[in-house]
Amino acid sequence: MNRDALIAALEKQERDSVAYWDAFDVDAFFANIGESWSPSDTVRHLIKSVRPVGKALTIPKILLWAKFGTSRRPAESYDALVTRYRGLLADGGKAGAFAPSSREEADRNAWRASIMREFATVNRDLRAAIAKWSDAKLDRYQLPHPLLGKLSVREMLYFTLYHLRHHIEVVERNRRELTGTATASAPPAG
Repeated sequence: MNRDALIAALEKQERDSVAYWDAFDVDAFFANIGESWSPSDTVRHLIKSVRPVGKALTIPKILLWAKFGTSRRPAESYDALVTRYRGLLADGGKAGAFAPSSREEADRNAWRASIMREFATVNRDLRAAIAKWSDAKLDRYQLPHPLLGKLSVREMLYFTLYHLRHHIEVVERNRRELTGTATASAPPAG
């Protein structure tokens, strides 16, 4: 996927994600799904994972090089990266520092609106940062991922795209397991 296709895919996934998260009423948005995170916790986790990628892409490339080096291998394909990530999750990989805090706000409607605004902002900022990168530089520079290790910027963007989809799938699977039914309003994950 080239840079422009990545930007378009991330924009579409943000739209699909917002439609999915907006389908929850306020109480359901903040309610845990069994022992799993609530939809609001999931969105806050996604914010915590997208924000540093967008910020990293605004750092001068010389500093990225000094801190993380450059990639010396061809970029892994989207499908290969997803397969490797799923394997790490199956082996017990966790969100770690990217888990949402246990924070709560009294005005749930305002808090939900704030969470969703922040989700839109970090996704918009990420796409704007990507637009300033060439395809060659997406493959040259790398960033650290807590489970996958050092990834080229392109691979980190593949991960980010998948991660947004993955959490919709996780919430839907948890809801099905808890209630025995799927959500009628759930948009497709991809």
